[in-house]
Amino acid sequence: MFFILSKILHYILAPLVWIMALLIISIIIKNNSRKRKLRIIAFILLILFTNPFIQDEFMRSWEINAVQISELKENYDYGIVLTGMITYDSKYERINFLRSADRIFQTLDLYKRGIITKIFITGGSGLLFDQENKEAILLKDYLIHIGIPEEDILIESESKNTYENALETAKILKPEENNDTYLLITSAFHMRRAAGCFKKQGFKFDQFVTDRYAGNRKYELHHLIVPKAGALQRWTILVREVSGFIIYKIVGYR
Repeated sequence: MFFILSKILHYILAPLVWIMALLIISIIIKNNSRKRKLRIIAFILLILFTNPFIQDEFMRSWEINAVQISELKENYDYGIVLTGMITYDSKYERINFLRSADRIFQTLDLYKRGIITKIFITGGSGLLFDQENKEAILLKDYLIHIGIPEEDILIESESKNTYENALETAKILKPEENNDTYLLITSAFHMRRAAGCFKKQGFKFDQFVTDRYAGNRKYELHHLIVPKAGALQRWTILVREVSGFIIYKIVGYR
């Protein structure tokens, strides 16, 4: 039930939904003065949420900073990488990589450098209506296909969200019963919530963030004032993540 409710909440909290709701209400109500006010508010929100500079500043304040490779330990027993980075094309029987696939590509680099000994992939399907295609299984098959030894890949494919990622991973790796070292790998915007969940399950780890949205601060004119649809999409990601972070704290997941 929590899984379904969280998905519904994610759609409700999307800024575009707020803007569309205001416009729809402005059409329905009869009071002309209120119609005008609602449309002005919707327009202002649209300008704010499509401004790339403003979005970058908020995202920068939320994302966890990246670390240099040199700041990591020489070796970790496991690199734990969270899914949420692919979709599956059943027609062509292939996976499609999303932007967050940087998680697995950075993990591969760390593995090839010898910084992580084994790759642990955590995540089943985060979709409401497609529980058949499990991300961890698909990614394991992909890694084996490109030459990573099967014995160096561990997975859990039952979890549906970040809390379950940590819970199911702990059942397999049993962090409180051994001295293994872990490197937690996920997107910069997602690390706060992921780290909280894994700490709750007894993991001690270093962090390695990927696919940062907010890079160096830019003062180019087009970045300061030209609206971009991509900024609206990033706001949706940020609002969803912050709300998830708060809800996880309330229910005791982190």
